[in-house]
Amino acid sequence: MTYVDAGSGRRVRVDPPAGRRRTFGVSLQDRGTRLAHGRTSDPAQVVGATAAWLDGEGLERTRARAPFVRFRPWALAHEREPFVGVELTWLVKLDRVHVPPYDRHPRAHALLAAAYAQPVLRRLMPVNSHFDLWFSTRIEQPWKAQVGPVIALDHDGPYSVRNRGDLVARTATAEEAVALVVAALPEGTGPAR
Repeated sequence: MTYVDAGSGRRVRVDPPAGRRRTFGVSLQDRGTRLAHGRTSDPAQVVGATAAWLDGEGLERTRARAPFVRFRPWALAHEREPFVGVELTWLVKLDRVHVPPYDRHPRAHALLAAAYAQPVLRRLMPVNSHFDLWFSTRIEQPWKAQVGPVIALDHDGPYSVRNRGDLVARTATAEEAVALVVAALPEGTGPAR
């Protein structure tokens, strides 16, 4: 179930217990960005978190009312002074390693972290799907301005770097794959707009 405050755009998504999972999952969003989440078996805490968030409370005050709520330091910083565009996209993608089911994919996170470590890529919009990672010079409709090769996680272990579908190289590490993408970027690429 999703609860929305139409005035502020804040949302709370509540996933009820199901199957072997005996806890409620709660996700707190602000303007389309998930800032906090948590699990609890106590319905009263679910109600408390929902009420606090939709009443406009901040992350820390919401957690004070519902201690199961978890968030990362970037979310507090975003609450005080919102990140936008490329920077917010990077932070959200990098944060997924802490949230199920994304926490089961350490190689995908390693790839994002290696790309984020490169200043030229950090200025571009990261786009990933089915564990492929590529970059764009556009924030909106990024598929219209893809730049550089695509990195894919192979099922058998290595990373594949592909340019327009053609295999450029297989690498053992995310850092090696990212270095190939950086080397292939046209001079003066970015920032994404």
